[in-house]
Amino acid sequence: MSDESTPDGHDLRGGPRRETDATAGPAQDGPRQGPPEGTGAGGAAPGDELTGRQRLAAGLWPPRLGRNQLVAALLLFVLGLGLAIQVRSTSEDSALRGARQEDLVRILNELDDRTERLEAERDRLEEQRSDLENSSDQAEEARRQTRERERQLGVLAGTVGAEGPGIIMRISAPADVVKADQLLDAIQELRAAGAEAVQINDVRVVADTYFTSAEGGVRIDGRKVAPPYRFEVIGRPQDLEPALNIPGGVVQSLQGDQATVTIERSEEVVVDALRSAQRPDYAQSSSR
Repeated sequence: MSDESTPDGHDLRGGPRRETDATAGPAQDGPRQGPPEGTGAGGAAPGDELTGRQRLAAGLWPPRLGRNQLVAALLLFVLGLGLAIQVRSTSEDSALRGARQEDLVRILNELDDRTERLEAERDRLEEQRSDLENSSDQAEEARRQTRERERQLGVLAGTVGAEGPGIIMRISAPADVVKADQLLDAIQELRAAGAEAVQINDVRVVADTYFTSAEGGVRIDGRKVAPPYRFEVIGRPQDLEPALNIPGGVVQSLQGDQATVTIERSEEVVVDALRSAQRPDYAQSSSR
């Protein structure tokens, strides 16, 4: 017998009529049934708009992105990346923006000098390569370049003497006025300006030289040195002297401590203090 319902919403069996809504769950007393034929997922008609819960239950979520949405997302990503790069560049430049004019000039001059030295080194290496390629006796040319390289390394290591253009700086002050860190600052400024050989009084200054305080003077590599301090420096004089005389630099700092500083350019500076070659304890020359 077919189900019939009364107008007041009760079926013929006396109970209230059960509504069948698309969002209602399955009946507790019967097996789960799929949507009737001709309807969409969740019981809605194909033309009806599905809710988010229905789309999730039907496996239609997340929705597919259209071409315009993908293009917009890509543009937003590129825009965010550009903003991040701009912020990072701004933060890196903030230190230079807050620097004094004389500091900026000094940094620019140091960069120019470093560029010139690198270009000169490149030209020298290219000339050596050309000599090797064009020499009739390449073995003899290679030996000559090896001896020249050995001499250059000896100058840097302080095991051989050197002479050439440069400056002579004298620092006169009472005992304990000039500190070890001030002498170290002077050496660093000279190295940055291209100094190739340095001697303080009778002590050769090399890459591993260290300065410590001592009563009545300073100790350089453990040797006590008393004022006046005489710097003999080989390098380009027009680069060395300005590096020491920059505003707020080494010379002004020493003069502020009542020290007397004189700098003299010379075309013939002799650095004759030597250091003994040290044998490495562990390193050995490679046969490869």
